[in-house]
Amino acid sequence: MALRRPLLCLLRRTQLGLTGQPSRAQSKRRGVEHGPKFIRDAGLLERLSNLDCPVHDLGDLQFPHPEKDETFMQVHFPRTVGRANKLLASAVSSAVGAGHTCVMLGGDHSLAMGSVEGHSRQCPDLGLIWVDAHTDINTPLTSPSGNLHGQSVAFMLKELQDKVPDLPGFSWMKPFLSSRDLVYIGLRDVDPGEHYILKTLGIQYFSMRDIDRLGIQRVMEETLDHLLAGNQRPLHLSFDIDAFDPSLAPATGTPVNGGLTYREGIYITEEIHNTGEHTHTHTQVREQHTCPPLKER
Repeated sequence: MALRRPLLCLLRRTQLGLTGQPSRAQSKRRGVEHGPKFIRDAGLLERLSNLDCPVHDLGDLQFPHPEKDETFMQVHFPRTVGRANKLLASAVSSAVGAGHTCVMLGGDHSLAMGSVEGHSRQCPDLGLIWVDAHTDINTPLTSPSGNLHGQSVAFMLKELQDKVPDLPGFSWMKPFLSSRDLVYIGLRDVDPGEHYILKTLGIQYFSMRDIDRLGIQRVMEETLDHLLAGNQRPLHLSFDIDAFDPSLAPATGTPVNGGLTYREGIYITEEIHNTGEHTHTHTQVREQHTCPPLKER
């Protein structure tokens, strides 16, 4: 893939810290825990090195699995997910504190809580760009599935603090992000309760219909205008693989037709990186599965 010259120059000034998060606690499909290994095996490090981009491979985190993790208030595996996110938050905070721009490879999207929280410890004024088919903003009280990967953003937002009950494994987690500091891109499967939250809090979002109507260039201009307003600030990009159309990523756990093209996805990352060398962009890539789905139990 050819990179534009400005992006190539930015990469050469960047110290990347690569971290794998091999977790599938919230996934119905086998294989998501192997995502970091397969992405490395596909040559990610070599490609970055060929761009003269210094890469520090920080390895894969090892997540503890409690012997018992019973459902609590209809939320599945709260202790497993909470402890994994706590470990991840500390690792990300340390990497950012050491001057690395983090690239995090998942793993299911419930781990976004820890990666964004860890980034915010070092950069409390960060803005969050959430590229996803879903908003992941259900609360434990409203989630129809009880899966925490559909609730990640709710745990982050200050405005939803009184809507998120205390869960085992999450005593460390406190909301740290304002709804004004969040932009969604690629939405096309939003629950009614989530849509109500978007409208009530006035969260900026771009559905796939918006992308079709405006074009990805205009969407990115408005996204960056909203978050940066002409100023420099740290950015965190959380990119769920299901943002892409299933024709590009058919093995994702929650495919939704009508998603981003490959070029649209790449354009998003290019424009974020082109915001300037002083803006720290931390990227998560989530949920690429490798095996057939598990049977429902």
